[in-house]
Amino acid sequence: MNNAVLTVSDLYKRVVSPEGELTLLSGINLDIKSGETVAIVGSSGAGKSTLLGLLAGLDVPSSGKVLVDKEDLFALNEDGRARLRSEKVGFVFQAFQLLPNLTALENVMLPMELAGRHDASVVATAVLERVGLGMRKSHYPKQLSGGEQQRVAIARAFAPQPKLLFADEPTGNLDRNTGGKIIDLLFDLNTEHGTTLVLVTHDQNLAARCERQLELEEGQLRGET
Repeated sequence: MNNAVLTVSDLYKRVVSPEGELTLLSGINLDIKSGETVAIVGSSGAGKSTLLGLLAGLDVPSSGKVLVDKEDLFALNEDGRARLRSEKVGFVFQAFQLLPNLTALENVMLPMELAGRHDASVVATAVLERVGLGMRKSHYPKQLSGGEQQRVAIARAFAPQPKLLFADEPTGNLDRNTGGKIIDLLFDLNTEHGTTLVLVTHDQNLAARCERQLELEEGQLRGET
């Protein structure tokens, strides 16, 4: 697939436990086109978060390949993977993962500052205003509600304008009403930025908003749901 922004080939993840070797992921193959929205669904323990961590290069597989924008993620060392993520990948976590000692603005600025961008403050301010938090940019995470923290996390992910954005249960810690607003925001921003969105979720309403839904069961992708 020539226009694939993410290509996964024969991906395995095994770990050693007191009970012996466990296979968490078994022979995952996947192509995702630029601009697609894809949901990976499955029961708890199916390996969804493990897969997402591998796709983002946050973990290393036992075997197999992941190509991000045609670059072999695991042919790179840890610094190389960090560089690729800073250039091309955004990530939204269920638990927000905001730094408590940084303001909302500073949290959004951080990945751009690490990438050496000199316009980090201007861009971060504009994105926080876009997600409705322009008046809260000087607040620290503990001063924000769960929904506001997730909006900061989404702003942080989109601000560098990544080609590929991963979201791990982005509504998992939110009530239904707040989660619905976060879903709308996530897809509105995704459309505006033309980003490729890959998310894992238990939320069927969230999954249904994606163009494709794939089911992960016992470490294997079972295809379209």
